[in-house]
Amino acid sequence: QVQLVESGGGLVQAGGSLRLSCAASGRAFSNYAMGWFRQAPGKEREFVSGISWSGGTTHYADSVKGRFTISRDNTKNTVDLQMNSLKPEDTAVYYCAARGGSGTITVLKSRYDYWGQGTQVTVSS
Repeated sequence: QVQLVESGGGLVQAGGSLRLSCAASGRAFSNYAMGWFRQAPGKEREFVSGISWSGGTTHYADSVKGRFTISRDNTKNTVDLQMNSLKPEDTAVYYCAARGGSGTITVLKSRYDYWGQGTQVTVSS
């Protein structure tokens, strides 16, 4: 069992930055690939970014590539999402997720085993 708690959301103007953090507790964090997803009102939850168990591989949705950076610290059991050049269309609830098994990244939300409660990000124009 893994418990995930997100923090760092808030209200920011377009062009601004936020850093989301996800703290994990429970079973060996370093065994899990981690992902960030987001869900805007009336829309499906979508993949934003993922990082492999070692941190050696990362993947981004095209919509955030070049603006967002994912990182993890397996000594602290945290995974962060640095979000720069934010746009109003980035407004959503952001969720952290953990995937066991191979520890590899996938964009499929159904392949993730554990989820946090989400943190709201609102970008004003």
